[in-house]
Amino acid sequence: MQDLLIAIAAFAVVVILLLSIYSIGPTQIGMVRKRFGAKLPGDNPLAFHGEAGYQAEMLMPGLRFKLCLVYAVTKHPWVQVPAGQIGVVIAQVGQSCPIGAKSAVYKPEFGNFSDLQVFVEQGGQKGVQRPVLPPGTLAPIHPVAFLVITKPEVFGVPVASDLSTLAHSKGRLTYTAFGLEEKQLEVTRISPRPTEGGKVVDMIGIITALDGQPLPAGDIASRLGGFADVESLETASGGEPTTDARLIETILGNQNDRHSAYQDFQKFLDLGGRIGLQHDPLLYGAYNLNPFLLRVEEVPMLVVEQGQVAVMKAYAGLPTQDTSGVEFKFGSLVRPGHRGIWQEPLRTGKYPINPRCYQAVIVPTFIITLNWADVVSQAHNLDAQLKQIEAKSSEGFAFAIDLQVQIHIPDTQAPYVISMVGSVPNLVNEVLQAAVGNHFRNKLQSMPAVRFIASREVVQQGAFEYVKEELAKYRVETRGVYIQAVVLPQQLVEVLTQREIANQEVETYKMQKSAQDQRTETEKAKGTADMQADLAKSQVGVDIQNNRTAARKMEAQGEAAFIEQTGAAQGAQVRSVGLARAEAYARQVAALGASATALVNAVEALSKSSVPFVPNTLVMGGGEGSSTLTGLMALLMRQVDAGLKKPSAGQDS
Repeated sequence: MQDLLIAIAAFAVVVILLLSIYSIGPTQIGMVRKRFGAKLPGDNPLAFHGEAGYQAEMLMPGLRFKLCLVYAVTKHPWVQVPAGQIGVVIAQVGQSCPIGAKSAVYKPEFGNFSDLQVFVEQGGQKGVQRPVLPPGTLAPIHPVAFLVITKPEVFGVPVASDLSTLAHSKGRLTYTAFGLEEKQLEVTRISPRPTEGGKVVDMIGIITALDGQPLPAGDIASRLGGFADVESLETASGGEPTTDARLIETILGNQNDRHSAYQDFQKFLDLGGRIGLQHDPLLYGAYNLNPFLLRVEEVPMLVVEQGQVAVMKAYAGLPTQDTSGVEFKFGSLVRPGHRGIWQEPLRTGKYPINPRCYQAVIVPTFIITLNWADVVSQAHNLDAQLKQIEAKSSEGFAFAIDLQVQIHIPDTQAPYVISMVGSVPNLVNEVLQAAVGNHFRNKLQSMPAVRFIASREVVQQGAFEYVKEELAKYRVETRGVYIQAVVLPQQLVEVLTQREIANQEVETYKMQKSAQDQRTETEKAKGTADMQADLAKSQVGVDIQNNRTAARKMEAQGEAAFIEQTGAAQGAQVRSVGLARAEAYARQVAALGASATALVNAVEALSKSSVPFVPNTLVMGGGEGSSTLTGLMALLMRQVDAGLKKPSAGQDS
């Protein structure tokens, strides 16, 4: 019997020894729980001095011995964080966090929380730990001292009753039990985001811190060091004054490198980081951010295209100091770094600026064409609410006018324009629409319709001068006002159409008359051209005749001179002969008498003449012929006889 008892005891010892040997795998740890012992002090769930309960000491991989009658050993996997994910650590041991703190203080000695003894001795605190475990972490972390939340699973044994109950009811815990979302346990990536239209939008990450000291009074966002660097640049003495561009660079140059872009949350707090909205955004990259302490919102980066400027309305910064002057009554303009509208706009570029701290008003600086018509400009869409201008003439005719206005906002004047009207759509819809519409309605109502149509250019120029003067009050340039079309009432259209037809007919008749006149000129020119040969020949003939006439004239002049000389000689001769004859006739008359002298000279003349005085053949007979001849002879003889007798003293000779 005794041998049997010894054998049973020996067997029991062997069984106990065998049950007390634990094989811990290469990626496992053994958590030890002591079955009995002193009570744990305080509220810590771990025993560091042999008290009953979960022991701080863990069994590492390999064959390990723990007497099963005193200790119970459970195996747990090492904490593993998959690639592209993070692990959030919650400590269930350590000191209590200060009142108001949402996370535990972290020290570099804590490492990745695999050395529990160092964590406790160095003052580790319970609660959410500020750093997260990066992707690829493989660490033997105590499953009771720490809970590690990853997307696939939650490592560790919850001590809190609510979590413990939830774990037992569902079999295991997940991240949803801690109020987290799946995306929050992934590495935060800030990268360009494609839109539905295929365009890529540049993004930045806006950070909100959930732990830290409250913001100073009046601030809406935390910026390390506040804006003391901007203030020091403004007040720096000596050298050239700081330009607005330098101040803008200082404001946009974030200080994320000082705390590893919020990944080192403990350093962020040590440097003075405050709870709430953060001034400095995250740029492109991947970040291991604690979802319990930081919220990230991705928003588009500010992009200022060519032909634009961005007028900045700052809600964070130094107190407002107006630089616009006492004459400007439409709000305050400030230097960059102060709260208010910056006097210097941002020009073409991409700016990682926090839209929760600054509002950017995009102002086009190219020439803006606005249409008061059904057509909307595709370049800017600012005239979407502009419609045709409707007005009435002095006679009551209703008109619809399509108008086009071109304006230009100088980039240096853009802050003033925004300070006065708030935005470019307000400038168009409130200021310009009222000015243009009222001008045309008043102008058209004061003149007859026909006069308006006839003096359209004059009305257009007047509208240009009026709009130019009105917009100059808002520091906007007017480049042109153009009446595109006038929609007339039907009755007036018919009258004007008939008038135009009549005018066109008059013009047609004028053109036809001009054509006929031109045709006449053409025919005349053609006839003249056809007679050119004859005209040339005639001209030559005229020249020849003129030459002949000149020759004849010269010949006649010569003959006249000759005849004049010859005649003079012959005249002298005839005169001499005549004088001699006269003297002879005088003597003859004195001797014979006048009648006898005449008869003698007649006979003498007849005798000298070759003409027969008496016919060669003379036939004489009885009758009239013989009597005639007889009478003639008798007459002749009486004359001779009469001439021979001298007249008496009382008779005429």
